[in-house]
Amino acid sequence: MGPLKGVTVLELAGIGPGPFAGMMLADMGARVIRVDRIPSSGGGALAAAMRNDSIVDRGRRSIAVDMKDPRGVETVLKFVDRADILIEGFRPGVTEKLGLGPAACHARNRALVYGRITGWGQTGPLAQAAGHDLNYIALSGALHAMGPSDRPPAPPLNLVGDYGGGGMLLALGVVAALYEAQRSGTGQVVDAAMSDGAAVLMAAVYGLMAKGYWSDKRESNFLDGSAPFYGNYECADGRYVSIGPIEPQFYSLLLKKCGITDPQFSNQWERAEWPVLKGKLAALFRTRGRDEWCRLLEGSDACFAPVLSMKEAPNHPHNLARAAFVEWGGIAQPAPAPRFDRTPSELPSPAPAIGQDGVALLRELGRSDAEITALLEAGVVYQPAEMGGE
Repeated sequence: MGPLKGVTVLELAGIGPGPFAGMMLADMGARVIRVDRIPSSGGGALAAAMRNDSIVDRGRRSIAVDMKDPRGVETVLKFVDRADILIEGFRPGVTEKLGLGPAACHARNRALVYGRITGWGQTGPLAQAAGHDLNYIALSGALHAMGPSDRPPAPPLNLVGDYGGGGMLLALGVVAALYEAQRSGTGQVVDAAMSDGAAVLMAAVYGLMAKGYWSDKRESNFLDGSAPFYGNYECADGRYVSIGPIEPQFYSLLLKKCGITDPQFSNQWERAEWPVLKGKLAALFRTRGRDEWCRLLEGSDACFAPVLSMKEAPNHPHNLARAAFVEWGGIAQPAPAPRFDRTPSELPSPAPAIGQDGVALLRELGRSDAEITALLEAGVVYQPAEMGGE
């Protein structure tokens, strides 16, 4: 099921945005084959967990290959022959050294879409430097704009670089390139950089600044925590609610529902009034618990929502009604999105164990049992013990 049914994606295993793009494609129905490294004891528990995430790595089949062995490289190239899309997240030049770069792959499969995700991009003075989400969004101007003005910029988890500006950008890029390749018969390289993606996500904010509606100073604008009508407030029970009635009709409704008659609140867009108004709203929201505010405001045009924890979110009535979260194997996880009315996505199978599908995938390539046994015995391909390996 899903709009990408029939599309084959080869994913060279990594962490962060590459696997997230693979999840997006698998969620939409693509057949995703993940080429894993053969497991080792190095890297620590966190690195091991990130290499095989139970949610982000859903919907794959896995083969574990020694890509430093020419027989391993040739095995991967056999999958390239049949793939529509390849995605990788190594530093620039690494797959070329392995013999799996764009030129080698396109020599085997002219129509292949070769998707690359890095922090800084394939070119530029920082291309070879190590980094993480926080560094990439720092370069885009996004990080500078987030958080209170009297403290360092607040890291927005790793959503803006790794996932929004990285994995989603890569997924969009390879699907767009696949659409073009199906008409031209020729694939291309998609260079997705998290620093580029974070900048693209800031397009609207840069537009506001160009028009004089946005200050380059943190916490001084209507969307960054400065405005009293766009922010989070603590309730009597220590939990939080969010409000965002930017438009005057929604703002008026909030005041009406909250019983606010103070004439000072009529100065919604007088920035000099914002600190005082914010203090008054903070005092008001501390007079009731979060559930009380929900009963008063939720579902109205006052632009309101409770601030839910990750444990609470799956059980909210709206999320339950839309099945926005699903459970598989006792693990609550976000359902595939967006939604398609004619080719709906289904929740893919859980994340595979590293190498669990290796033998089956090799047989699908036409390899004989003797050839497969030779690859396993030579350590070129790894099969978990519970799947019949060593």
